[in-house]
Amino acid sequence: MDETPPPLSSRPHLSGWIGTVLSAPQAQPLAHFYRDLLGWPLHADTPDWCTMQVPGAPANLAFQSEEHYAPPRWPAGPGEPHMMMHLDIGARDVATAVAAAQELGARLAEFQPQEDVHVMLDPAGHPFCLYEDR
Repeated sequence: MDETPPPLSSRPHLSGWIGTVLSAPQAQPLAHFYRDLLGWPLHADTPDWCTMQVPGAPANLAFQSEEHYAPPRWPAGPGEPHMMMHLDIGARDVATAVAAAQELGARLAEFQPQEDVHVMLDPAGHPFCLYEDR
């Protein structure tokens, strides 16, 4: 049986802030893709490290350059780089969101496991999902 964990106030050593970092061959173009897709401003915007605040949340999305970056495979087969995480992005109009993402450089993944979710691949090959969120 799951128990509700104690509140953050019982963990004074933690601030409650969390960040997610995506690696890419070049951080800046990937950060600009997500900036343009989501409409969130960048806080840090350098060639190898970029960050954007998640509006209204104690969180950010960051991007770092990685010299030996290998994009994950979706879906991955044996011996291929597996997806370690992905972003779920709510859309009021999924078809328009898919078209906008494609216009910015994303592509629709060949494998689509759900009818109501569209798996996309960002310009660095990271899978992300667009789903209806009204």
